[in-house]
Amino acid sequence: MAFLDMFFFGIYPYIATGIFFLGSLLRYDREQYSWKTGSSQMLSSKNFRIANILFHVGIIAILLGHFAGLVLPWEIWHALGISLATKQVIAMGVGGFFGVLCFIGLTMLVKRRLFDPRIRANSSKMDTGILLLIYLQLIVGMFTIVISSGHMDGAVMYNLMSWSRYLLTFRPVEAVEFISTVHPVYKFHVTLGITLFVLFPFSRLVHIWSVPVQYVRRSYQVVRSRA
Repeated sequence: MAFLDMFFFGIYPYIATGIFFLGSLLRYDREQYSWKTGSSQMLSSKNFRIANILFHVGIIAILLGHFAGLVLPWEIWHALGISLATKQVIAMGVGGFFGVLCFIGLTMLVKRRLFDPRIRANSSKMDTGILLLIYLQLIVGMFTIVISSGHMDGAVMYNLMSWSRYLLTFRPVEAVEFISTVHPVYKFHVTLGITLFVLFPFSRLVHIWSVPVQYVRRSYQVVRSRA
């Protein structure tokens, strides 16, 4: 168990980070025509807009929440007068709300991807696999909220924040000590999150790099019929 903890939470994150950045760079350099979302809205637009909005609003809020929860030092929260226990309540409430929004939207997208014949026929294995992996990750993340309700002192949150801090400061041995004692569901959730970073460069998720600053100012595409 100690070896597995060291690998998955002390070594694997660095491997995933290297693949994430190097893989994204190589794909952008060599396969720019594949750098796209691959939207299937033209194939079937039924309920797509609402599902897409719910999913993206939910997932963006969740990602921002994870950044604030894991990356920001707990001393900042303390300086703001927010205790770890209070921070846990905030995380559970906000995470639960946006998690439900994301779950509704993602459920609609998964159903569409798997059971719409046109969408399924035009989906790659990676398209379907990455969507299902995100779906699983979301469900596990929602389940961690249930587990968190059994210990409201913020201790687990402190351990996860410390794990992240020690990883970011290149002290993996100390980092693993903090996460080794948390519930297996938290570990599974973290492992799935790291795995998404590994798969990121090989999937449509690379479009996240393309912040649409230029997109909103671009000229309209002119389409003319044949003379």
